[in-house]
Amino acid sequence: MTRIALDPFVRDLDGESAALRAAGPLAEVELPGGVHVYAVTRHAEARALLTDSRVVKDINVWGAWQRGEIPMDWPLIGLANPGRSMLTVDGADHRRLRTLVAQALTVRRVERLREGIEALTNASLEKLAALPADQPVDLKAEFAYPLPMNVISELMGVDAADHPRLKELFEKFFSTQTPPEEVPQMMADLGALFTKIVDDKRANPGDDLTSALIAASEDGDHLTDEEIVNTLQLIIAAGHETTISLIVNVVEALQTHPEQRKKVLNGEIGWDGVIEETLRWNTPTSHVLIRFATEDIEVGDKILPKGEGLIISFGALGRDEEQYGPTAGDFDATRTPNRHIAFGHGPHVCPGAALSRLEAGIALPALYERFPELELAVPAAELRNKPIVTQNDLCELPVELGCPFGHDA
Repeated sequence: MTRIALDPFVRDLDGESAALRAAGPLAEVELPGGVHVYAVTRHAEARALLTDSRVVKDINVWGAWQRGEIPMDWPLIGLANPGRSMLTVDGADHRRLRTLVAQALTVRRVERLREGIEALTNASLEKLAALPADQPVDLKAEFAYPLPMNVISELMGVDAADHPRLKELFEKFFSTQTPPEEVPQMMADLGALFTKIVDDKRANPGDDLTSALIAASEDGDHLTDEEIVNTLQLIIAAGHETTISLIVNVVEALQTHPEQRKKVLNGEIGWDGVIEETLRWNTPTSHVLIRFATEDIEVGDKILPKGEGLIISFGALGRDEEQYGPTAGDFDATRTPNRHIAFGHGPHVCPGAALSRLEAGIALPALYERFPELELAVPAAELRNKPIVTQNDLCELPVELGCPFGHDA
């Protein structure tokens, strides 16, 4: 089996994903830093593995970890070994850690956040409208980033004053370009910041999920301080990164498919279809790290060996022709059925999926209603991906907003 090296600069994600699919349902890959794992690249096999009890999150199962081959200054160590949380345990421990978060993020409870999300969206649009009309705007920085970060911070009780430091640390956390000598300090700084947030909430509880986690631990649910801190970090990281990428990717998709954009703005295609097709076709999460095989597992005509690491290559399996037919590589917002698994599958499916969909479903129609003449400020071919192998994330999205609706030119 030929090993495919994932490009740490993510210069051609589509080409890389095609190469992974061509390698079969299970591909040998090399992660940045020279770490060797396997990748599942097809939809059906990914669904099966995501519910297979022989694939676990316990890093101690990983042979390379046991042999001391994974250095603590590996740039992706924070994603492979992020500490004890619902992301890294299975079975009863996973259910215990996930329950409170899942209860807080049910579709019904998330819907109660609609009014607040609409207010934040409108405030962001007002700021955009106040910018100089004759200058390009980085829509990612000015619109796609603030909304999800503000929403998840309000939900978790994180002060807006911490946002700049969080942004700085998460940039290093996700990047494959973080110098190895900076990784241990970055991980320590993240831990210290979230520990401070938890300590502040313990002293001054509020109506937020962090306070609820602390209260549950004191009422007998037995969450340790480490579990609370790591859960907070996990939710903040996942709760804003995925939605940022989703909003950016939808705008890019519509701007590069003008015939579908026209139908969306005319009401011929619903926003739900646009969002779901973007989740499939240009998924916010390109690869998810890492699960481990407790025994040899057949994957198609190949074997995932016992003790090996497995990543889920959502960027590859989202365009799997065996699942979506010969048009799998096309963006088609009318596609039905569209049973993608961009938010995962099985017991570890993303509990924040409903929130991400709600935010995108509010922000995107409002953006195009306010700025119907929005256009890319550079050719799509010049848009660059950030050097993050786990997130399908643009460095920036420069646009020309055009005349705001309701304003004279």
